[in-house]
Amino acid sequence: MRRPPAVAGRFYPARPETLTRELERYITPSAAKRKALGCMVPHAGIMYSGHVAGAVYGSLELPTHFVILCPNHYGAGAPLAIMSAGVWETPLGDVPIASKLAQELKQACSRLEEDVEAHRFEHSLEVQLPFLQYLLHEFYFVPIAIGLGEYAVLEELGHGIAAAIETAAQPTLVVASSDMNHYESDERTRAKDRKAIDRILALDPKGLFDTIHRENISMCGYGPAIAMLTAAKDLGASQAELVCYATSGDVTGDRAAV
Repeated sequence: MRRPPAVAGRFYPARPETLTRELERYITPSAAKRKALGCMVPHAGIMYSGHVAGAVYGSLELPTHFVILCPNHYGAGAPLAIMSAGVWETPLGDVPIASKLAQELKQACSRLEEDVEAHRFEHSLEVQLPFLQYLLHEFYFVPIAIGLGEYAVLEELGHGIAAAIETAAQPTLVVASSDMNHYESDERTRAKDRKAIDRILALDPKGLFDTIHRENISMCGYGPAIAMLTAAKDLGASQAELVCYATSGDVTGDRAAV
C-alpha cells in the first residue's frame, strides 16, 4: 500500500525545496538531547504550529522507530485504525511502515483494526513525517488513527502499545498528535490549555480525560495523548516537561479566536 500525501500544499509546502527551508526555520536543535518515551506535538498548518513541533522534535534524542497516534477528524474507517504495511509519501520521499512492530501492536491490542480509509485524508499524522524526515536519515513508523473517546479503550490501547514496545528489539518513541483548545479567545484558551497541560505534566491520563470533559476543552487529540501517557507510564516514565507552547495568536496577532 502506497499512501500519497493528502495535505501537501495546504498544511505544509508541496515543493521539497520550500518545505526544507520551512523545516530549517522551525526546527530548533538542542545541544543536549533528551531521551523520551513519549511526546505530544501539534498538527495545525505549519505556519501556526511548526515552531512548536520543531522545538519538541529538535529537543529529543530520536530513535529509528515510532508509533504515531492521531485523532480521526473525519470519522472515516475503523475507530482504532492501524496500517501494517506499505509506505507513506511526502514531498521529501517515502517513509516505510514498521511492519513487524505493527503486527506486535495488533497482537497486544485486539481492538486495532487494519484500515486504510481512516488514514487516507487525515492530516494530523501526515504532518509529523516531514519533521522526522528532516532530522533522521532513515526511520520506520506505525500509524494509528483514533476515532473514539472512551477512557477504558484509550487506556487499553496505551497498555497494548507499551507491551508491544517492551517486546520489540529497538527503542520506540510514542508520538501523540494533538492541537489544544480551538476557536476561543487567546486568554480563555490559555486558561483552558493550562489545566490540560498540568495533567499531562503530572502524567495523569485519567485526570486529563476528566479535565477535558469538565472544562469543555476542545483538544482534538486527547485520545492519542491519553494512550501515549498510559504507554509512557507503563514503560517507566517518571516525569514530563513542557518544551514549547503557543497559540495561533502568537503568529497572526489575532487573539479573538485562536
